[in-house]
Amino acid sequence: MRYLLLIYTQEQLEPTGDAAGAEFAAYGAFTNEVRDRGIYQAGEALRPTTTATTVRVRDGQTVTTDGPFAETKEALGGFYMVDATDLDDAIQLAAKIPGAKHGSIEIRPIFEYGAAEGSSSEAVGAAG
Repeated sequence: MRYLLLIYTQEQLEPTGDAAGAEFAAYGAFTNEVRDRGIYQAGEALRPTTTATTVRVRDGQTVTTDGPFAETKEALGGFYMVDATDLDDAIQLAAKIPGAKHGSIEIRPIFEYGAAEGSSSEAVGAAG
């Protein structure tokens, strides 16, 4: 089953100097591990929330706001999408992500259209 591993950390606590080099190396090692296991689907780091734009449509009008929608201590800093055996496997993987040591990793199963109960058109209607 595919899972999205969402990496949340406090942006002001991002490492610098030698600590940043060690953190990047740890992320590289984790990425290599999931690639070597053949379960890597995707993964990216995100720019800081100060670069975000939030989009809403109200009464047919598109409204944009600079920055994130919510004020939180932890911000989404990146993600991995993996094809894990099950939730236990996904949890073990999430625990290896360096950001778990000073932030949190949210695990979300990917909704596979056509694999759920009902037809994919019913699923799309329910989601949208």
